[in-house]
Amino acid sequence: MTFTSENILLILSVLIFSSILISKAGYRFGLPSLLLFLVAGMLFGVDGLGLQFNDMKQAQFIGMCSLCIILFSGGMETKVKEIRPVLGPGLMLSTLGVILTTLFTGLFIYALSVWESCPISLPLVTCLLLAATMSSTDSASVFNILRNSKMRLKNNLQPMLELESGSNDPMAYILTIILIQLANSLTGDAAGSVDSGVVAWDAVKTLFLQFGVGVLGGVVFGFASVWFLRRVNLSNAPLYAIMLMSVMFFSYTTTTYLSGNGYLAVYIAGIIIGNNRIPYRKDISSFFDGITWLVQIVMFLILGLLVNPHEMLKTTPVSLLIGVFMILVARPLSVFISLAPFKSITTPSKLFTSWVGLRGAAPILFATYPVVENVEGAELIFNIVFFITLLSLVIQGSSIPASARMFKLNEEMPEEENTFGVEVPEEAGNLAEITLTEDSLMHGNTLKELNLPKGMLVMMIKREGRFIVPDGSVELKAGDRLLIISDNQDE
Repeated sequence: MTFTSENILLILSVLIFSSILISKAGYRFGLPSLLLFLVAGMLFGVDGLGLQFNDMKQAQFIGMCSLCIILFSGGMETKVKEIRPVLGPGLMLSTLGVILTTLFTGLFIYALSVWESCPISLPLVTCLLLAATMSSTDSASVFNILRNSKMRLKNNLQPMLELESGSNDPMAYILTIILIQLANSLTGDAAGSVDSGVVAWDAVKTLFLQFGVGVLGGVVFGFASVWFLRRVNLSNAPLYAIMLMSVMFFSYTTTTYLSGNGYLAVYIAGIIIGNNRIPYRKDISSFFDGITWLVQIVMFLILGLLVNPHEMLKTTPVSLLIGVFMILVARPLSVFISLAPFKSITTPSKLFTSWVGLRGAAPILFATYPVVENVEGAELIFNIVFFITLLSLVIQGSSIPASARMFKLNEEMPEEENTFGVEVPEEAGNLAEITLTEDSLMHGNTLKELNLPKGMLVMMIKREGRFIVPDGSVELKAGDRLLIISDNQDE
């Protein structure tokens, strides 16, 4: 069966519905949803139920759109005050860590290539390209597992890993593009006349343009969006979210057209917008939550459909060797070297960070670029990357809670915020929720005896599933959850 204009909606609806059911069953075993969506795609593919999809360019376009939305949504959810203490370590992991992972893994693959007993034989540049495509991590999957386990991480590990996962895809993309250009320039009819100095200069120029224009584009579009959202007066709240999505794609395409990194621009713009006052924040967040889940499911399914398991199995021995090396050697070495300047980060924290370097959809997406650009050995690259992604998700993804407990880095998840489901305009004040303890009621059990700071007002009380509209005489109890509005963010 193939995709046609007559059956595409039927096929996609069945795929999405089935994959969600599969992911629900997989949660019981602690498996990340990404793995299960990929497996669902494989089950429906050529070697499964026979659905044929092998258009790398279409998959790349779908992946590009999906990754933009995922990075933008992740940026909007990133709180600057939370990542500020771990800004240095997070950026080191997402830049130097990616480069070191590429270098260590690429040299290992090249050592395998020159080994006579190994079934692959690739030039050094192609080995580095293979490593670069899978050098970024998908730490977002970690937090899905931790939330399902009712667990969070100590020592500011969660914001550090969130920052790494959100900002290391652009670096991996840059390395992939540079190495594709280098690989194509060193092969073919003109390979012998290549000027190494020109190639090196082009690589350096690409690196600086990608980062420089990417950062500038993200800052400009981020602040411009905030300025515009505050001044435009739209009749319907959902239109603000749709407008933001159009701005997001405009940011990506414009930055890319100017030779910058569009993914980096989108992520930075998301951070700026998410950390400034904007109208209808809750509606916008709800929209992007839903659309992010949708594009993730579609992207993972499409990537799962692309692979032919019988071809991937041919590379199993060498893929297994590379995957084990990345998990046990390359990732830990990269983490320990990158975090060496930060003495406050403990050895258990570094070991856990090394273990949760999950490969995800981005490596598989980046592995389609060599195929589209007709790089020699591209099909081999794609199959190896897909196998290693599955290996990483199965081994590392299913052991995240156990490893956090082993390193004693876990703590119970606090009660979920916004249990009242109430939102007010940001200019009206800040909402906060607190749970009363016995110590809170030492000096009295009424609101007037709580002695709240000036500018604070208790709007509602939640007690055992019931909501109480308060007045000064309401008797408070330990365990009551208060919804408070304040005109002072620091308080």
